[in-house]
Amino acid sequence: RVAELSFDLPLTPAARFTLADLAELLRRHLPADDPLVGYPALLTDPALADQPLTGFLTGSIDAVLRVGAAADQRFVVVDYKTNRLGGDELTLGHYAQGPMVAAMCASHYPLQALLYCVALHRFLSARLAGYDPARHLGGVLYLFVRGMGGADAGASTGVFAWQPPVALVTELSVVLGGGGHD
Repeated sequence: RVAELSFDLPLTPAARFTLADLAELLRRHLPADDPLVGYPALLTDPALADQPLTGFLTGSIDAVLRVGAAADQRFVVVDYKTNRLGGDELTLGHYAQGPMVAAMCASHYPLQALLYCVALHRFLSARLAGYDPARHLGGVLYLFVRGMGGADAGASTGVFAWQPPVALVTELSVVLGGGGHD
């Protein structure tokens, strides 16, 4: 486990790359049954579509977990959220899959998750001997801590798990100027 993995991520696409371009990339890679398949539509909103993804992004991933045996180890991005998804009287039902998907999209957490995955991809490609994104990238877990009720409440309550397609992460890394780490 690595807590608070800080990163500096240069975003230097060879050509202007906008959120609308990212939406198209997502549409090409997300399968129809992906929980975030509707997210690209939000990025094509006229207020966002022309925003470029360029510059220098500095951030910190709450945690990266190494899971599995040595021969089958995967690395998972973990982000803790304290969002209040319900009204005055919260229930664990407010943190079921549907409300979490809505919260993820409304707050643009899929974009955050993708950038975190690109940062992890670049980190692992530079530091892990034999790195293979298809084998080592383990997806993301967004932990909505107010809704995590434990095993008795249902293992998925308050936990949003997403496995972005590896090809999406590696292509986005290259598009944003990540070179040939793929």
